[in-house]
Amino acid sequence: MASPRGGKKIIIVKKKISGGGGHHGGSWKVAYADFVTAMMAFFMVMWILGMDDKTKMAIEGYFSNPVGYKKGYGSGSSALFAGSSPTTIQRPSLKTVVRTQETRTFEELRARIETKLQANDSLKALKALVEITVTNDGLRIELIESGEGDQYFTLGSATMKPATALVLQVIGSELALLQNPIILEGHTDAAKFDPNATYTNWELSSDRANAARRVFMGTGIGDGRLAEVRAYADTKLRVPTNPTAAANRRISIMLPFSQNVPDGDGTAEGVANVVKDSILKGFTNKPK
Repeated sequence: MASPRGGKKIIIVKKKISGGGGHHGGSWKVAYADFVTAMMAFFMVMWILGMDDKTKMAIEGYFSNPVGYKKGYGSGSSALFAGSSPTTIQRPSLKTVVRTQETRTFEELRARIETKLQANDSLKALKALVEITVTNDGLRIELIESGEGDQYFTLGSATMKPATALVLQVIGSELALLQNPIILEGHTDAAKFDPNATYTNWELSSDRANAARRVFMGTGIGDGRLAEVRAYADTKLRVPTNPTAAANRRISIMLPFSQNVPDGDGTAEGVANVVKDSILKGFTNKPK
């Protein structure tokens, strides 16, 4: 409008500034949400990797065709659904995860020992019998007499043959890389000593097991690793149908599975802690 004195018209422009810029804005929230989503996806993947193959296949089938997968199991049971209503996915227990880890480690150890024994020309010539198996109790390594039955020890004596020390040194060098406990067992056949003798199969099996222990001590295995030295005499025959068979005379080396693993709910944190403990105990302490 015109000024009272007839001057020029004055125009006043008012600008409204809205807030939300700079660090007061909301863009960082979007980035943070993306980050949290990515982390959640990562932990979901890690959790799924710890499941057994059957559960993995169930999850894969559901996400490939959710409707068809649910209908296919509508009257039966699956890892994801029971009937027409969804249920909780069955997660592996902590014992299952640790047992799987230990089994894998024992299988790798078995393969390494067998490779070393087969590559040794001296043992090939002696035709020494070494059996390595992963059982329900753990890894069992057995030095078994065969043929005439005196490849490892002089008959009726705890005097060790060269093949015995050589085999135990090869095995001990591999076991020294781990930290889990070791149990040594001595076994004999059912042949008896002279009725008037004070030395029996009990003493013989004990002496042979301790002879193996002394060789192990020289391979870097500490005293703390040896949990037990057992003498079984002829109470656990390998060939029960032939009590005097040479195969009944043997030295057994046992690496047991972990026993005191608590059952958990399968959470990512619980699984991670138990697997971490098993690693610290030496179950995955493999040579580089």
